[in-house]
Amino acid sequence: MNTDYNLLSKQIRELAEISHDPIAVMANAAALLFEAMKDVNWAGFYLVKEDALILGPFQGKVACVRIEKGKGVCGTAWMEDDVQVVEDVHKFPGHIACDSASNSEIVIPIHGGDGVIAVLDIDSPIFNRFNQEDKAGLMEFAKTIEDIIE
Repeated sequence: MNTDYNLLSKQIRELAEISHDPIAVMANAAALLFEAMKDVNWAGFYLVKEDALILGPFQGKVACVRIEKGKGVCGTAWMEDDVQVVEDVHKFPGHIACDSASNSEIVIPIHGGDGVIAVLDIDSPIFNRFNQEDKAGLMEFAKTIEDIIE
């Protein structure tokens, strides 16, 4: 069964009606994705703070706290301001292994103001877990979050 990204976007909009606080919105977004997506072991956000990505709201095991720009999948997504879909993280140059059970990953930049303010990171223990439908759906979900918190 495929993930209904339109429903998830509608749900995050409804949850954000009370508060547009970015941390609260991201916390609920991480929980929605973690519960709705099959075969994921981590879903959450890294926030741009000065010269690094700092761990934000997430669901899953403990995670890396700080990621430098251009390092790993998240740092690359931030630096390039481009979605990263990685079929096998072990083959990704400079991959940062926060959880050895993760085998594939998708990272979507979140924009605000003049550029990237965060990245949405989702990991899976399944190789090649994320497809073009996931990419398109998560990009739309990320756009919904951007609209809410702007």
